Amino acid sequence: MDTEEFSLPRSRTANERLHALVPGGAHTYAKGDDQYPENLAPVIDHGRGAHVWDIDGNRYVEYGSGLRSVSLGHAHPRVIEAVRRELDRGSNFVRPSIVEVEAAERFLATVPTAEMVKFAKNGSDATTAAVRLARAATGRPRVAICADHPFFSVDDWFIGTTPMSAGIPEATNELTVTFPYGDLAATEELLTRYQDEVACLILEPAGHTEPPPGYLAGLRELADRHGCVLIFDEMITGFRWSEAGAQGLYGVVPDLSTFGKALGNGFAVSALAGRRDLMELGGLRHSGDRVFLLSTTHGAETHSLAAAMAVLATYVEEGITARLHALGERLAAGVRDAAAGMGVGDHIVVRGRASNLVFATLDENGQPSQQYRTLFLRRLLTGGVLAPSFVVSSALSDADIDHTVDVVAQACAVYRKALDAGDPTPWLAGRPVKPVFRRLV
Repeated sequence: MDTEEFSLPRSRTANERLHALVPGGAHTYAKGDDQYPENLAPVIDHGRGAHVWDIDGNRYVEYGSGLRSVSLGHAHPRVIEAVRRELDRGSNFVRPSIVEVEAAERFLATVPTAEMVKFAKNGSDATTAAVRLARAATGRPRVAICADHPFFSVDDWFIGTTPMSAGIPEATNELTVTFPYGDLAATEELLTRYQDEVACLILEPAGHTEPPPGYLAGLRELADRHGCVLIFDEMITGFRWSEAGAQGLYGVVPDLSTFGKALGNGFAVSALAGRRDLMELGGLRHSGDRVFLLSTTHGAETHSLAAAMAVLATYVEEGITARLHALGERLAAGVRDAAAGMGVGDHIVVRGRASNLVFATLDENGQPSQQYRTLFLRRLLTGGVLAPSFVVSSALSDADIDHTVDVVAQACAVYRKALDAGDPTPWLAGRPVKPVFRRLV
């Protein structure tokens, strides 16, 4: 049974204040305290590099920083310097800033498979703009989303497909259909069933498994043959897979793609990019109906675009993607060895590309378990590791990873005890963590 003394009194009080004022106690559901063991959801004071400090004074090695957005580490000097240069020059004007064209040039030089780009503040706006553009270009109503990828947008066309669909009209839900990742035959059957109705196929080009050989090229061919738009959601794969995104790594060019997360290293910036003829439908240099593409008051804030340019330059000049992969490989190997050494190698499973690792916590029957996840997270937190995933940042040191592996080994020892007992409950010290998407609170 877990008898280690570890409490977060200030964080607990702050969480109560948050719940009194902010629905859900956080501004992102994935950051909610329901995602952490009871009374062990730290509230952050500050971060630097690969570490964060909570308001109780505890320091953690942090993974999945900013839901994968802070890939260079917190307060990265090059990014902060670029932002600071813009702060006393004004952030928002009645006409475009010169920074907007410079950021567009830098982005398109880094992601050369795209011909035009438009910036926004969050990923959902970009993906929804891509869907709207596809519908406008094709005149078709339906959106086909990959069923195996967890999140595309907060907007109705996607949220209506999740267990949290309250508030979404059924008529809207009927316009979104799904296809399985890696199955070209099933996708072709879907496109044939809804012949001339599907405006676009939208998917993450890769996830926790690599694309089957020929799959993305096959999707490209299917989209062309059925006259629909191929959209890659590169919010996660962008920069973590390669500086030019997954499309650059795998050599398959989508019609449209969306980027965010790592693009600003924590600063709010996203991007819609793609073919000139499609993107221009949202512009002024064509003779057709105008498309209200992206029009945001804060989408081109100068300091966020300066952050994006600094991120792009750092990735290219310092080989950040390669470093992320090297760090991830070291971490994955260490965790797997620790789990195997404690006899739980079949129960704590590390998955995904090295730059984007997640872990599964499986019970005695090999099934995913929120109770065992709770046990595992408790031991990580008490050991100074904040890890809702094992997604690395380039600021991690070998010593950080070695420390993480040591803590994982201690967690695995407790995990083994719970498996032997056939019941993890004595080690939970409260309710289990919960999935983000669920119908009831």
